[in-house]
Amino acid sequence: MADIPKTDRLPTTGSPAQPAASLNQTPPEAGLVERPPPADLPSLYQELAQANARLAEEAQRRTIALATAAHRLKTPLAIISGYVELLLSQKAGALVERQLQILEDAQENCQRLQRFIQDFLTYSALETGSVTIKPELGDLNACLAEVYELWLPRFQKKGVALYLTAGSKLEPFRFDSFKIEEVVSNLLDNSLKFTPEGGSVWLSAERHFWDRRSRHDFRGPIEQRKLNSGEPNAVKVTVADTGPGIEPEYHQEIFHDFFRVPGAAESSEGTGLGLAIARRLVQAHGGKIWVESEPGSGSKVSFLLLLEPPSRENVG
Repeated sequence: MADIPKTDRLPTTGSPAQPAASLNQTPPEAGLVERPPPADLPSLYQELAQANARLAEEAQRRTIALATAAHRLKTPLAIISGYVELLLSQKAGALVERQLQILEDAQENCQRLQRFIQDFLTYSALETGSVTIKPELGDLNACLAEVYELWLPRFQKKGVALYLTAGSKLEPFRFDSFKIEEVVSNLLDNSLKFTPEGGSVWLSAERHFWDRRSRHDFRGPIEQRKLNSGEPNAVKVTVADTGPGIEPEYHQEIFHDFFRVPGAAESSEGTGLGLAIARRLVQAHGGKIWVESEPGSGSKVSFLLLLEPPSRENVG
């Protein structure tokens, strides 16, 4: 029997430069073109980086434009609020009951707009890095008491009980009292929105253990448990309410910019920035913030502040 001739290569079609195709390979469908991987990956990365930079620049321009508009609204709104307050005082003339009710509604809406504007201004300042944390030795209990007195009338007007439990063993430590007042105010505002009439909100502070690495020095990851002297090294501030609660899948997202829990947006008013601003201000102190909540069981938002804050000033 004659020998069958052998060959080192399988029969191929197409350009000689192409690799040999398998005999049992299914031909590509008509109209589909196989694209080789990019040959110049660094160039692609550079294009992506440039596109990302353009997007960041555009976002910053929008933020600045938003802040400019909010700032321009601030002055005329303050004038309107002043006139409403003057009329309510009846120094410009006596008012009948119906007129008083209309002016009180106008005053309430002016205050709501002022809070919106303040949220936008604070958010834009944080976005552009123009907010500075200035820690000074202060009494956290006094800071919380001041916020409590400010918000108590609003809670009473809605029929929601507000309680303050001061930390009995809190000693003065360094923090930015104005920024912490804003954080607590945002948390109380959020609880007031979602707590129905007859409900309750608790504001409390206590010494607490920081359960992550030490933030004394940002040069290296030092485990706090290795340095633990047995004494709490942080303060935990908590705002708890008897509202509807938050489903677990939204526990992280509620701290995102402009986020509002689906289903709750229709029953509440706000910019969706309160918790996002609170998160950034707490993190600027070197702290952390989180929520504990289940549907139907209310919500508890807490944040930790180190008794020895990190040595940085600018908000990141």
